[in-house]
Amino acid sequence: MVEIGLTRALTDERARLAGRRLGLIVNPTSVDSSFAHTADLLVAAGLDVRALLGPEHGVRGDVQYMAGVADARDARTGLPVYSLYGDTEASLTPTPAMLADLDALVFDIQDVGARYYTYVWTLLLAMKAAARAGLEVIVLDRPNPIGGLAADVEGAGIEPGFESFVGLHSVATRHGLSAGELARLSNAELGLGCRLTVLAMRGWRRGDHWAATGLPWVIPSPNMPSPTTALVYPGMCLLEGTTLSEGRGTTLPFELFGAPWLEPELLAARLGALGLPGVRFRPCSFRPTWNKHAGELCGGVQLHVHDAVSFRPVRTGIAALWAAASLSRERGRGEFAWHTEAYEFVRDRKAIDLLAGSSALREGLDAGASFAALCAPLPAAEAAFRAARAPHLLYPEASP
Repeated sequence: MVEIGLTRALTDERARLAGRRLGLIVNPTSVDSSFAHTADLLVAAGLDVRALLGPEHGVRGDVQYMAGVADARDARTGLPVYSLYGDTEASLTPTPAMLADLDALVFDIQDVGARYYTYVWTLLLAMKAAARAGLEVIVLDRPNPIGGLAADVEGAGIEPGFESFVGLHSVATRHGLSAGELARLSNAELGLGCRLTVLAMRGWRRGDHWAATGLPWVIPSPNMPSPTTALVYPGMCLLEGTTLSEGRGTTLPFELFGAPWLEPELLAARLGALGLPGVRFRPCSFRPTWNKHAGELCGGVQLHVHDAVSFRPVRTGIAALWAAASLSRERGRGEFAWHTEAYEFVRDRKAIDLLAGSSALREGLDAGASFAALCAPLPAAEAAFRAARAPHLLYPEASP
């Protein structure tokens, strides 16, 4: 079993936390292999925990995506809980008042390995605030559940002007980093000046996906029910930038997608003809209970990943957009459309552009570009990011 940073904080690295006033950035994934929570463990160990800080979805994970979380008091520990995901963009950053009684911030949250997932950006903003306040940030590292090999890196970075809470620094969509490694990269490349310590894992190999870690899967957010969800998410989250259902409101978010106007057999055939590695597409229908097209019968497909090593989620997500857009164009009815409402506190950029990191994907799809043309820029971007991340890796490259 992988030894996570939390275990080391309670054993050989306990002295690093002792005698210091601590604020914990935690959520339901902040547990050991017996499901004991970080806050409970550190308090029981006699460490001076002063506050809990909760990211999107809250400390206990009971708030839906893009819904504001209020300050509160933790029922188990009695500690104050400060929200780092309220109703304004300013709420994403710890305030001086939250940090005034602290010596260090401890981050212990399970990431899922996709740039859109907001917990690593909560960490980055906390690092900025900690640097201003003179606090150390200590990351209790955890595995990247979808692998961290150079071959796993996929997708483009972010062009200037397209930064948002689904990407505050230009990293590949599927970055192949642990949270601690991403913090090291961002601290160096952005010149944050944060006193950063990463309590590294023991026993995690970069080629290990979740099942190989021996750790229990605790859902890191309400719509991330399984490691398979995490594996498809770097591509299928792109559908949040459209009016297509990405499967929210079903039991298989991000593994199902569709819309009332799509014909399942045509969609599955269009996707299957691309010969994408590691995945098959099963035509199906589903009826979301909430979110997009709630209560409506949607035609679509289910993704069946049969080879996680060869599977390329970002290219698969681009394929899903391309297939739906091309079928809509052939119907001549304009059903395929972009999400136009504010997204993660941004109103002057389309959601798809924030997710993709630029307007290029949207413009290509609007112009009727081929799937191959949409993917053509990716190899160069991926190679550049592999080189950029190399100095910040904590765990050696290894075969899966």
